[in-house]
Amino acid sequence: MPDITRQVEDVVARAGVASGICFVHVPHTTAGVGFNETHDPDVARDILHSLSDLVPAARDYRDAEGNAGAHARAMLVGSRVLLPVRDGRLASGTWQGVLFCEFDGPGRRRAGASVVTETVSRLQ
Repeated sequence: MPDITRQVEDVVARAGVASGICFVHVPHTTAGVGFNETHDPDVARDILHSLSDLVPAARDYRDAEGNAGAHARAMLVGSRVLLPVRDGRLASGTWQGVLFCEFDGPGRRRAGASVVTETVSRLQ
């Protein structure tokens, strides 16, 4: 699972938003994006192993492409994360980062990120 935190931080810096939300999205049905520890690379490996234990690659799947396990793992991880932006930077913990999760590759994949200004409103 590649750590894409720096690329996301670059998007946040270019946006010039002091306070808001960064939306990271992966537009693929067999890939996902997560927010977890990136300092220790064994954590990502362990997450992949755990997901493979939960959803084996080979099973009595019926999909035509033979990658139903990858689709199921992507559903568990999700295709988007919302991250707070404070003082023009991602507001994350010391060890947290953004992980690109490829379950049916390698392939030519991409992730996108957008930053929006925080708006405060009250419900009446």
